[in-house]
Amino acid sequence: MATGFCSPTTTYIGRPSTSIFFNTGHPSRSRVRLPGRCVGRPMVVYSADTLTASSQHGEDRKHADRGNDEEVDLKSWMQRHGLPPCRVMLKERPSPDGKQKPIKFVAASEDLQPGDVAFSVPNSLVVTLERVLGNETIAELLTTNKLSELACLALYLMYEKKQGKQSFWRPFIRELDRQRGRGQLAIESPLLWSSEELKYFTGSPMKEIVLERSAGIKKEYEELDTVWFMAGSLFKQYPYDIPTEAFPFEIFKQAFVAVQSCVVHLQNVSLARRFALVPLGPPLLSYKSNCKAMLKAVGDFVQLEADREYKAGEPIVVWCGPQPNARLLLNYGFVDEDNPHDRLIVEVSLDTKDPLYQDKRIIAQRNGKLSVQTFNIYIGREKEAIFDMLPYLRLSYVSDPSEMQSVLSSQGPVCPVSPCTERAVLDQLSRYFRDRLAGYLTTASEDEIVLADPTTNAKRQVATQLVLIEKKMLNSCLAAVNEIIDQLPDLAVTPCPSPYSPIMK
Repeated sequence: MATGFCSPTTTYIGRPSTSIFFNTGHPSRSRVRLPGRCVGRPMVVYSADTLTASSQHGEDRKHADRGNDEEVDLKSWMQRHGLPPCRVMLKERPSPDGKQKPIKFVAASEDLQPGDVAFSVPNSLVVTLERVLGNETIAELLTTNKLSELACLALYLMYEKKQGKQSFWRPFIRELDRQRGRGQLAIESPLLWSSEELKYFTGSPMKEIVLERSAGIKKEYEELDTVWFMAGSLFKQYPYDIPTEAFPFEIFKQAFVAVQSCVVHLQNVSLARRFALVPLGPPLLSYKSNCKAMLKAVGDFVQLEADREYKAGEPIVVWCGPQPNARLLLNYGFVDEDNPHDRLIVEVSLDTKDPLYQDKRIIAQRNGKLSVQTFNIYIGREKEAIFDMLPYLRLSYVSDPSEMQSVLSSQGPVCPVSPCTERAVLDQLSRYFRDRLAGYLTTASEDEIVLADPTTNAKRQVATQLVLIEKKMLNSCLAAVNEIIDQLPDLAVTPCPSPYSPIMK
C-alpha cells in the first residue's frame, strides 16, 4: 500500500431488416446535385486493389459481367481473386428458431495442428480505410475527428451495395447481409433490439451501455456528410445523394452494427489499416475468450494460424480480445460463460462538498487513485477487488481534521481507522451490493429456470445469461464483505455517522 492510504488497525484472516447495408432509399427526398461531384453513369469498381483508381486486374470486369447471370459463393469469389489454397471450408447450421436464414461458419476442411496456417487472405480482398479512402492522411484525419472507422466502413459498404451486381464486393456484402449482424448464436446485437426486449436488462448496466452506444451511432450518422465532402477520392465514384439523403438512420445503424460484428483489429499496422473487414473472418469465425488464435497482418496477407487441434468439419475459433461479456454481447451477440475477462464496474467518488475534499484528493492521487475512481471487479477475483476498494472508502470517511493531518503526514503504509468507521465502510459496501441485486427483475434461481426452459426465445436466453453472471459476481462481492464483517473484533460496534460518505455508482 502506498504512503498515507488508510487501513484499519485490525488484521483480518486472509484477503428487422433482411438486408443490412441498403434496403431502401429515401423516396420522400429529392436527389441533390452538388458542385464538384460527378453525377452521371456509375463508375464500376472491378478491383479490390483499385477502389479509388482504375482496375489493374484485367479479368475483374469479365467476372463482374458474368456475375450478372450467376451468383458466386464467397469462397469461389475469393479464389477467383487471389485466395491461395487454404485448409478451411464454409458450412451451414440452421438458426435456432428455424425462422431465419442458416448461419454460415468457417470450419476446418482437414485435420489441423497448432501452428498450421488455416488460411491467408490477400490484402487485395481486405477492406480497410487505407483502401477505401485512398489516402492515409485523409484516413487519419477522419478517424481522429468526428467519425469512427466503423462508420466510414459502414458508409462505404452501403454505397457499394447500391452498385448492385457491378460492385466488386457483391459476394462479400451478400454474405454479410445473410448474417445480418448476427453472431454464431444467430442473435443480433442489442443495439437492434426493441425497447421491450431491452427490458430483459433491467438492473444491469447493459441497458445504459446500449443506449449510450445508440446515441453515439446517431451522432456519427449526423456527421456522415462531412466524410462525403472530404473523401472525394472515394465518393466521386458514387453519383448518389449525400449520405443522409441517400440512407435513413435505421439503415445506417443496421450497417454499422453489421460492420461492428465482423471488423478485425489488426496489430502492428498503420492507423488506416488497423480496422479491417476480412472475408472468412468474423462473423464466419466464432469468437472465444480463452482462445489464442488471432487474425494477423503478415506481409501482403491477413493470416490465421490454428492454436489447437481441429478435426475436419470442426468450426474454427479465434480470440476476441480481453473483452467483458457486456461488450461481447453488444458487439457480437453472445455471452461467454467461461470468459476470464468478464468484469463489473464500481464507480466511487469523493464528496466535493466535504471540507476535507482537497486533502483527500491529494492523498488519493498520491496512491494512484482519482477523485472519481473506477474499480474493476473481475470474475473469480471479487474478494481481491473488495480489498482494493477498502482503503479508498476508508479515506472518504475521515471527518476529523486532525486525523486528516495524520494521514497527510504519514510516512508509512498504514494509518489508523476507528472500529466504528470500519463498520460504517463495510455497511455501505454491503448496502451497495444488496441494492444492485435488488434492482434486477428476477432472482438468480428464477434465471436458472428461464435458461432451462427450451421455449425461451434466443434474445431472452442470452440476456438472462448475462444478468445471471452479474448476479453471481455481486453475490460473491457481498459474501466477501460479510466475511470481513464477521471478522471484526466487536460486532456490536455502531457505525460512525459520516455526512460526507463516498458516492457509489
